[in-house]
Amino acid sequence: MPRGKSQQPEPTVHAPYGELPRDGTVRPMTRWGAPVMHHAQRPVETYDDALRSLVADMTATMYAADGVGLAACQIGVDLAVFVFDCPDASGDHWAGVVCNPRLVLPEGRERRLDDSEEGCLSFPGAFVPCARPDFAAVEGHGLDGEPVRFEGDGLLARCLQHEIDHTAGTVFGDRLATRARKKLQKQHDAAVPDYPAEWPT
Repeated sequence: MPRGKSQQPEPTVHAPYGELPRDGTVRPMTRWGAPVMHHAQRPVETYDDALRSLVADMTATMYAADGVGLAACQIGVDLAVFVFDCPDASGDHWAGVVCNPRLVLPEGRERRLDDSEEGCLSFPGAFVPCARPDFAAVEGHGLDGEPVRFEGDGLLARCLQHEIDHTAGTVFGDRLATRARKKLQKQHDAAVPDYPAEWPT
């Protein structure tokens, strides 16, 4: 998920389960339409050096693309894992890795929708409003298989939902009405020259 038009980098990052690995290689972004983007991802079953290397590459690619979240399928890997480094509504940044994520959303009177703009690094250059709950939590496992839980509001809530969608084979365009999807497509088509096939390498 991209940072968004009005978001600025924030130097202080909370990483309660450890910092994101920083020794990875930037990979080209996989785009909507690639089969791996449109089916549920395989669960992570082995927590080893290969997983850590993949997550390092995901992290490097996310930062190179100025994103706040990235799922493995976005670099062409069929595995249910995502990384994020994203601000909440207060501006505090939270970062982490979640394998085999499970989404927890408010219910009843606690559930409120936020219709802010949303974009996707795998469909770059386009943003349209997309209604999502304004608070979200995710539970899953970290790089070593340990239980992890992250929660938050603002852009962080949107990011967690967006990346979990990717692990389920859903792109946020699937959630849009026809008119909004056409607007998204038009913006993306206009931005194609800015995002060549090898971007962000």
